[in-house]
Amino acid sequence: MTTTTTECGWDQAGVRCGRCGTERTATTEADYLKAVGAHGDAHAVWDRLNATERSGFASILRTILAAPDLAAELLALADRQPTGGGGR
Repeated sequence: MTTTTTECGWDQAGVRCGRCGTERTATTEADYLKAVGAHGDAHAVWDRLNATERSGFASILRTILAAPDLAAELLALADRQPTGGGGR
């Protein structure tokens, strides 16, 4: 087994969330900080939603994340639509 180290001497670092048990492993300090930050932000968003919103949000994410082209098109539409508009 070959181990590659980075400039900072990192091999890998792991973190386990005390709230949900999710485990992440990173090979650089930047990736570690990014993973920890993103997971914390996900908890912050999730905590603001009620049960109905959580279900709908999860459904929408599953649909969009399964189709990157759809995500790109939805963002393009959002950028072209006036705020609050229902333009068809």
